Amino acid sequence: MTFDVRLQPTFERLRAILQPFEPHLKLKVDTAESYYLAAPHSPRWKAEVMFGAVHIKKNYVSFYLMPVYMYPDLLDNLSLRLRKRMHGKSCFNFRYMDTDTWEELNVLTEWGFERFRVENLP
Repeated sequence: MTFDVRLQPTFERLRAILQPFEPHLKLKVDTAESYYLAAPHSPRWKAEVMFGAVHIKKNYVSFYLMPVYMYPDLLDNLSLRLRKRMHGKSCFNFRYMDTDTWEELNVLTEWGFERFRVENLP
């Protein structure tokens, strides 16, 4: 797939949000345009559970964070700025990222990981 190379810095910033959790999760994909982390097989869900992923699409970068789908209360205090980036129940789309949005998404990801730990997923 061809993508706009101007999206690469946004991809790198979003991947950097997920990378600190890599030692605790399973790295499924790590390429120039895709990054994907999963929790090990879960008896509760009867499968591996996606934690998060970043994919460069043709005109934007998608950031997937499965804990917000599994535990929607994580979104209770989400800013309008970040909520506008949501597409579906666990996906956020970006062309670029401002510092405030990056920081909020980083905190949300940390909360999601902590929730996974409480539920014994990673």
